[in-house]
Amino acid sequence: MNFDQLVIAIQSLNTEDAFRPRLDVQQWRTISQYLTRHDVRTGDLVIRQGDHDRTMYFLAQGSMQVYVSGATPGSTKVAILRPGAVFGEPSLFADCGRAANVEAMTPGVIWALRLPRFDELALRVPPIALELLRAAGAVMTARMQAMLARQMPMA
Repeated sequence: MNFDQLVIAIQSLNTEDAFRPRLDVQQWRTISQYLTRHDVRTGDLVIRQGDHDRTMYFLAQGSMQVYVSGATPGSTKVAILRPGAVFGEPSLFADCGRAANVEAMTPGVIWALRLPRFDELALRVPPIALELLRAAGAVMTARMQAMLARQMPMA
């Protein structure tokens, strides 16, 4: 799987929390220089709840499950992620422990943007870095709103 397939997956994902940066083909090519590709196997734990890893991931192929350890019964599963989804995006904004676990449900491919590489992108091409932050912030907002809606009491 090459990087172009990731871009197609991102642009094709039709979910409320879809990552929607306004980037052209050349800007995506620039971003690709700052990412690292990783193959994952079923059961691989990509993000461990509580860790302080400062990496945002782009899911190119496969599916991931997001779940919380130590939650009340029935509230451990948070989401299923499909190709084109991003995850771990809060780590670009704050150095705090990860809020949930993310585990591969199937074999797949992810692309990682580590904070030092993001910082380098921000220094070299600020408009692209700013657009990534805006899109990541929109994903976080959509996910927060969805979580709040699910916890609303039923009338």
